Amino acid sequence: MLAIFRKAFANPPEELKSPATNHSSNQPKLPQQTLTEFLSLHPTNTFSMALGDAALLAYSKSETPYSAHKTSFTAFDGVYCLFIGGLNNLCAQIKQYGLAKNTNESMFVIEAYRTLRDRGPYPADQVVSDLEGSFAFVVYDSKDDTVFTALGSDGGVKLYWGIGADGSVVISDDLQVMKSGCGKSFAPFPKGCMFHSEGGLMSFEHPMNKIRAMPRVDSEGAMCGANFKVDVYSRVSSIPRRGSEANWTL
Repeated sequence: MLAIFRKAFANPPEELKSPATNHSSNQPKLPQQTLTEFLSLHPTNTFSMALGDAALLAYSKSETPYSAHKTSFTAFDGVYCLFIGGLNNLCAQIKQYGLAKNTNESMFVIEAYRTLRDRGPYPADQVVSDLEGSFAFVVYDSKDDTVFTALGSDGGVKLYWGIGADGSVVISDDLQVMKSGCGKSFAPFPKGCMFHSEGGLMSFEHPMNKIRAMPRVDSEGAMCGANFKVDVYSRVSSIPRRGSEANWTL
């Protein structure tokens, strides 16, 4: 899957941009160029769409219908979701939210997002930590121009994020696309974490611990986009909020 968001909407961490970008032969690309690269690597069963000048979304359907890392895409009421992987407890979550039995993972994430955004009593970290399985998802709310993404804690699905030539944030599970589209300015998305464009990056496994940016050097000795890791010795200064939209903007 591939999601590209304009910098003004996504507010990516500055540490993702490599200080070696201006001196590297592998320069970041513009969003449309990165999308073209993705489509060339996935020439069949691929879908893409542009949401004005705010976002580009694309995904490639799995060749095998029972793949453990299947990708799904759903759009509903101005909210768009790309989902890769699978939830072991999807049936239980569907029942808890009162959804139809044929609800897939991406539709469930949209419904959970909308419930929390509009009237939910629980913080997002608690909801995401309840999800069991190997998964990653990206949500774009076109009404609020907000981005929300998360990666499961078991490491079964890989996800990367980086900075494009125009400062946009690029998110994909395709390492080759990330290297081509972001040059040195990308890094693995930290597992067990979630990112909201207004609240930044936080761990849903350890929501009371701060996340630190750690320098990352590639095999050529060049500085790359930083790794982000939970600091087990440092705590956030306040208790996460428990109210409506604040749940998704921690």
